[in-house]
Amino acid sequence: MKLGVLFSGGKDSTLALSKVMEEHEVVCLISIISSNPESYMFHVPNIHLTELQSKAMEIPLMTKETQGVKEEELEDLRKLISEAKEKYEIEGIVTGAIESVYQSSRIQNICDELGLKCLNPLWKMDQVEILRETLEKDFETIISGVFAYKLDKDWLGKQIDEEIIQKLIRLQEKYEINPAGEGGEIETTVLDTPFFKKRIKIVDSEIEWSNDSGIFKIKKAEFASKY
Repeated sequence: MKLGVLFSGGKDSTLALSKVMEEHEVVCLISIISSNPESYMFHVPNIHLTELQSKAMEIPLMTKETQGVKEEELEDLRKLISEAKEKYEIEGIVTGAIESVYQSSRIQNICDELGLKCLNPLWKMDQVEILRETLEKDFETIISGVFAYKLDKDWLGKQIDEEIIQKLIRLQEKYEINPAGEGGEIETTVLDTPFFKKRIKIVDSEIEWSNDSGIFKIKKAEFASKY
């Protein structure tokens, strides 16, 4: 089946992509660029990096800008998916949704309207297992946003490894934080995977911090050798 992947550049959409690649043909990536940092639907930190990630995977990318207004942003997504269907003859859409009924139900409605299958390969997976699977699959993933109590600026830019996972497990036990960030607690950016033809190297970055939350903003990145 020819598929388009809703791609944010984070660990969940990248892991979902890696899973469907085992059985299907991924013909395009689909990214919505939201100007609203508190978008209900879309990942925001470092979304611009999807262009470089697309080139690293050698999978074409389709993008569309949105103002990020609740519900109205869905029409922008519908238009972009419709364009992808026409251009690449996709038969289905892949999401990285884990538990968000708000997101998954709205994407399902768009797919139903356009006559597309909707695949959610991470749906209801254990969130710690999702983190560990990214390690098993040799993802190089950094934390690019933190938005919850007890997650301070020291987390920003850190690569997810077993030590980070253990810290997230402890925070889950004590403060009920979703370890994979499904509640919006963390955002991530993937710099390398085995199916990237080139690794992405951060050249320039800065931390933006305000009101107990912040992002690791990648200002410049380039390709680097994987070896």
